[in-house]
Amino acid sequence: MTHENPLAYLLGLEGLALLRTFTGEYDRAFAEARIAEVRRLLDDERLAHAGVEVDRLDAGAGYRIWSGTYDLPNSAFDTDGPALRDVLDGLPAGTALDAACGTGRVCALLADRGHAVIGVDGSPEMLARARERFPGGEFRPGDLHRLPVADASVDLVVCALALTHVPDLGPVMAEFARVLRPGGHLVTSDVHPEQVARGAVPAVRDGDGRPGRLESHVHRIGDYVRAALAAGFAVRRCEEPRPVATRPVSPEAPGDLGAAVASGPWELWPWSLAALVPDAAGAASAGVPGVVVWHFQLAGE
Repeated sequence: MTHENPLAYLLGLEGLALLRTFTGEYDRAFAEARIAEVRRLLDDERLAHAGVEVDRLDAGAGYRIWSGTYDLPNSAFDTDGPALRDVLDGLPAGTALDAACGTGRVCALLADRGHAVIGVDGSPEMLARARERFPGGEFRPGDLHRLPVADASVDLVVCALALTHVPDLGPVMAEFARVLRPGGHLVTSDVHPEQVARGAVPAVRDGDGRPGRLESHVHRIGDYVRAALAAGFAVRRCEEPRPVATRPVSPEAPGDLGAAVASGPWELWPWSLAALVPDAAGAASAGVPGVVVWHFQLAGE
């Protein structure tokens, strides 16, 4: 269980913006405006007790709920898609494993590039949708730590937007190395650690309407590199695309703090909250990537 306090989030954005003024990226007038806005936020009684208690859900529970709406527009797909396609375009066709395949988004990309596709996911609900979406694929239930694939049996592993749900990258990277043939390729994408640290964590509601977020972990760029090197991979490429889609914002006018918090919906947090302090949010997020896309290659024989 976590406590999501909208006032804390807004003050955090102001703090990040103020740090950037301290380093000279913004001027004195901007700093003074931020301090004045902080005072206004602290004085707004409507924000004083607007916190929400939120369940932390494991991947199984979270994706069971999310499976019904997972294929709706998702800014993460728009952000990682071009880089994923570009990396995959440079790889030879073979047998490809889509690890944590979800509803089969990447399976289709792989099939279009001539790969024989195996999809593995731990959610029966997501696998059912993947089979409907991509009937030509072979789908198996399984966990990233124990992939239902033989040793050295695939040429390519792709894992998109899933490793943030794994607390330790090391065992999963070792499992990817186990199933790859020597010289095989690993392509991953993830929500960028800077975004995860700022609250970019999937939100769902259970059947009773209770709010929950999927348990997510901040893996710094060095964490990926260290885990990959330890498993026998070499780094071939790293891309950090910036967000390309517009986030949903509060239905209320920007700046109407109490109304926006009261009207919600909670699922739009933190993006709707950021819209309430647009200047601070813009400064806090300037230049921050949306996702990180990796291309690794396993050592050959």
